[in-house]
Amino acid sequence: MGFFEAVKSGFQGYVDFSGGSSRSEVWWWILFGLMANVIASLVDFVVGGGLFAILVSLGLLLPSVSVQVRRLHDLDRSGWWLLISLVPVLGAIVMLVWFCSKGTGDDNRFGANPLS
Repeated sequence: MGFFEAVKSGFQGYVDFSGGSSRSEVWWWILFGLMANVIASLVDFVVGGGLFAILVSLGLLLPSVSVQVRRLHDLDRSGWWLLISLVPVLGAIVMLVWFCSKGTGDDNRFGANPLS
């Protein structure tokens, strides 16, 4: 999956917490979110204030959670495991390892393999 396809998929499935997401979809989405937040912060710096960056972050929150939950589903894990990212340092390390891991490679209890 390419960059624009991943961004399109992230916005189209922003309330779809079923199925799975491939590794490429998640990492392209994370890159898009990072770029959008950097650009919004630069706009806020030039214009003054801070409202634009907050609105962009809030606008990307639900699609980001949805993409990450679907990635966990591809690993045959419940979306509730996303809450482990709230644990300082350890949670981020666990999520990084899981997001870099290959999916189950087959259909699982959450649906079809996103790569098929």
